[in-house]
Amino acid sequence: MIDSTEIIETIRMIESENLDIRTITMGISLRDCPDPEGKAARKKIYDKITHHAEKLVRIGDDIALEFGIPIVNKRISVTPIAIVAEASHEENFVSFAQTLDEAAKAVDVNFIGGFSALVHKGYAKGDRILLASIPEALAATERVCSSVNVATTKTGINMDAVRQMGEIIRETAQLTKDQESIGCAKLVVFANAVEDNPFMAGAFHGLGEPECSINVGISGPGVILSALKKLKGASFDEVAETVKRTAFKITRLGQLVANEVSRRLGVPFGIVDLSLAPTPAVGDSVAKIIEEMGLESCGAPGTTAAVALLNDAVKKGGVMASSHVGGLSGAFIPVSEDQGMVDAVQRGSLSLEKLEAMTSVCSVGLDMIAVPGDTPPETISAIIADEAAIGVVNNKTTAVRIIPVIGKKVGDVVEFGGLLGKAPIMPVSRFSSVPFIQRGGRIPAPIHSLRN
Repeated sequence: MIDSTEIIETIRMIESENLDIRTITMGISLRDCPDPEGKAARKKIYDKITHHAEKLVRIGDDIALEFGIPIVNKRISVTPIAIVAEASHEENFVSFAQTLDEAAKAVDVNFIGGFSALVHKGYAKGDRILLASIPEALAATERVCSSVNVATTKTGINMDAVRQMGEIIRETAQLTKDQESIGCAKLVVFANAVEDNPFMAGAFHGLGEPECSINVGISGPGVILSALKKLKGASFDEVAETVKRTAFKITRLGQLVANEVSRRLGVPFGIVDLSLAPTPAVGDSVAKIIEEMGLESCGAPGTTAAVALLNDAVKKGGVMASSHVGGLSGAFIPVSEDQGMVDAVQRGSLSLEKLEAMTSVCSVGLDMIAVPGDTPPETISAIIADEAAIGVVNNKTTAVRIIPVIGKKVGDVVEFGGLLGKAPIMPVSRFSSVPFIQRGGRIPAPIHSLRN
């Protein structure tokens, strides 16, 4: 049990170092909602979501007020819609996305994730329909997020799906071009996707999850940065120990909130995801943590090693603080959401290639990367393939959330607003990947997948 007195020291972190509960995400199983009649299935989905999540926002607000802890977002994740909608025999699933959007608005959550498909080894009928529906669905909705898992360490990489996702991302960008191609910010392509991730755009309620659960995502780059500022010239042993101890404290805060939300809603507690998810706020930056370790600018030689230390120490501190740390947990490196990353791109120290190297040791992958709107879909697919390979070979979750902003070129800056921040348009390789992507098929699983 956690005593509320444990958060006294944390109040200072909240007030001056941007510590917050980034999200309370309610996972809801829709496995009992399929119906041969699409309209009936959608009614079941709407009714179930609004029933379970009816009090989510109010209780989250009450806890934030009572404990003095900012809770930035309340979200919902659901069973992958490709599975739920498949029985309806409809030609596209856009109407299912619109139902999710309506339910999210009815209960006033910020986002709902789960317009998703798992195609790492191949397509079922519902998967094909859902993927074809993604561009229109994201253009027609406000709060719906979509994810597609195209690879796992056990199965390898589905290159047919990788090829299709490049085309889908370009089409989504085109359909939302009047909003700076914002639809792509709600779409993520995974390798080794996890079932209990509370963070968008990749959240979905996995098939191994309970009927309903509460997952909490907590973030504190500003707290880590403040702690490291007191260690000028200290050894990396001291740096790692400080990060670990700080992560322990902020994870305890997440555990406290998760337990309280779970108790008041009567819903089982799932996991705490301790991810250093930055925001555009000054000082709330993973890039600044890296620079505080002694690098002139994020992206300089040594950056990957710094991220590896940070990611590992955060996980070690988190698992000591809670028996149920899960999700992604580690250091996020999104460009647009981290002002330090934006500054590094603009000063020329941080490239797409360096970001890719960093993803081999961070907790996710290439996140919120804005690229020229005329980037070929095959190039986007090849970037996804590279990132999936890192995940598959290293047996870790990796992802790509890339935004080809229609009408923008290298050197432009696109404003997304809110937590999504702003992004400089980054250059991509001018060399073609077309014949490579057109091969299709599957890149086989690595030899170390044979562990059973």
